[in-house]
Amino acid sequence: MSDGTPTDQSPTHPDMEGGPALRTIAMPADTNPNGDIFGGWLLSQMDLAGGVAALRRAGGRVATVGIEAMTFHKPVYVGDEVSCFAHVTKVGRTSIRVRVETWVRRQRSAGEAIKVTEGVFTYVAIGEDRRPREVPPE
Repeated sequence: MSDGTPTDQSPTHPDMEGGPALRTIAMPADTNPNGDIFGGWLLSQMDLAGGVAALRRAGGRVATVGIEAMTFHKPVYVGDEVSCFAHVTKVGRTSIRVRVETWVRRQRSAGEAIKVTEGVFTYVAIGEDRRPREVPPE
């Protein structure tokens, strides 16, 4: 949903068991020329979080090969606590698909979690030879 409300398809929630794959604070150095948090910075945080989930599932190195369905619902502000939650949704022969949701807790609010963005990232398991390798069975 575009209002930032979790949907039935959402695999994660800010209070999800196990916690976020990544948590950071949005800083002034992460802003664009207008003073807003740069979308590219947020995308990179999500890629790191998705990479953590993919690395765990692959049992080793992974590389990002695709990003789809990226949706920005709400802005991120300087000082926001940014948490990225990652959930493996599909495993192929060499690839792993991860849904990443990003939630913030605003400095000025009473700790309410707000969903600000979500996306689907695809990673490929990489072997010692830096070529795709099979993802081991679970």
